[in-house]
Amino acid sequence: MTQVTERGTPLSVAPRAVRRRRSPAAAACVVGGAVAAGLGLGFLAVLVIVLWISSPYPDSGPGGALHLAAGLWLLAHGTELVRYETLSGVPAPVGLTPLLLVALPVLLMRRAARLGSASEEEGEETLPAGAVFSAVLCGYLAVGALATVYAAGGPMPADPLSAAWHVPLVAVLAAASGVWAVRGRPLGPPPSWVPGGVRRAVARPRYALALRAGAGGALVLLGGGALLVGSSLAWHGTEVQGSFLALTGVWSGRFAVLLLAIALIPNAMVWGASYALGPGFALGAGVTATPLGFTGSAALPRFPLLAALPPEGPGTPLTWAVAGLPVVAGLAVGWFAVRRAREVSYGETALTAALGALVCGLVMTGLAAASAGPLGSRALAEFGPVWWATGAAAFVWTLLPAVPVAVAVHAWRNRPALAMDDGWHDSGVREIRWAALRRAAGTLVPDITPAEPPAPAPPRSPRQVTVVPRLRLDLLPPKSLTPPVVGARVLPRRKPTP
Repeated sequence: MTQVTERGTPLSVAPRAVRRRRSPAAAACVVGGAVAAGLGLGFLAVLVIVLWISSPYPDSGPGGALHLAAGLWLLAHGTELVRYETLSGVPAPVGLTPLLLVALPVLLMRRAARLGSASEEEGEETLPAGAVFSAVLCGYLAVGALATVYAAGGPMPADPLSAAWHVPLVAVLAAASGVWAVRGRPLGPPPSWVPGGVRRAVARPRYALALRAGAGGALVLLGGGALLVGSSLAWHGTEVQGSFLALTGVWSGRFAVLLLAIALIPNAMVWGASYALGPGFALGAGVTATPLGFTGSAALPRFPLLAALPPEGPGTPLTWAVAGLPVVAGLAVGWFAVRRAREVSYGETALTAALGALVCGLVMTGLAAASAGPLGSRALAEFGPVWWATGAAAFVWTLLPAVPVAVAVHAWRNRPALAMDDGWHDSGVREIRWAALRRAAGTLVPDITPAEPPAPAPPRSPRQVTVVPRLRLDLLPPKSLTPPVVGARVLPRRKPTP
């Protein structure tokens, strides 16, 4: 890989060759990131254009629809939009992000990072993980900056400060997960600058179990939230149908409302979980819905999901019953926090369960923050669950049952084996049971009398020698050695012919 010049000094040519081979791969990764962003923008643009064409009363031309599509793409990353056309004339922020829309850019960005990491042509080295991550991120953020500038001329432009950190945050997380997945999900040791005690503590398996337990508890909470939302929609079916039909009378408008309701279902799941945890969710300034009651009067728009809210006033035993959901989540955290190894102590198991509850609280904190946002500047400035209250409630609710359940499951799995009890054989219970079976079965069961143990042989003196007579076969008659053959025919021996 080196060449020697005329003066005898070595000349390295490997870095230039590697750079020449890696430059097309790096450019392909940049293009892949840009294509991922373009596909997300194109999907939303096609959807908005179809709804605009099918609308009987379009308010703007195709340019306005494309600007709105760019704004929706930025909203899918968590960016706040600004609505200037209001009745009061005051610009109103729109920061409630439909969580189902977030899945589109995340999946596309993750796919681009996976393809960039797995691309390996003949005679070309694979790019390192850092290079793939940076190249894909650059392409994606370049398209994101253009989309932010383009959406500024539409009816709902994006807030530049909000877009400056929301779009890179989503892109970084998605690209990192894609590169990490294609590399085999490695969990290498911490860096050398981390203290030795921290590195040894992180290397223990308790953290993987804590992550699994916390994820299990969060999934139980989200599943319970989905169950609450579905039950409430079924309970208020008439109100939901009325609000759906009253919004618009054309099929294109109803289709748009249906798509928006589907995109907000993950938000409703998080809201239902926050409601079951106790903090509930805000429906405007000074209006909160909790299991203990619905305080305040909410100025809500007509929307199918909002028609399934609990009634205003104090809580009922039916609303109090949702407290069983976080208890079930705590049981799940305690169950998944137990290791099967017998050498694990009870303190280690309890600590793992506590860390699992902490992970569950952190997950619910992030989901609550992502599912909430303002829909206006005054009455609807607060809309959704409070992130810190939801996370704290999830941690406390899951911690209380998780630790004792984990210790109890650990004690049950590692219980000592029961020793064999000889009372069944020594106390005569076996003979009594056998006699009862004989009496019930008649004479079909034979009577088995336990044989008496043989009498012990008398002790022999050391000098006494037992002589065993030896049988001599040469003194026996010849006939006794050959057993008689009955019914056999003896043929004469024939001489061979010469």
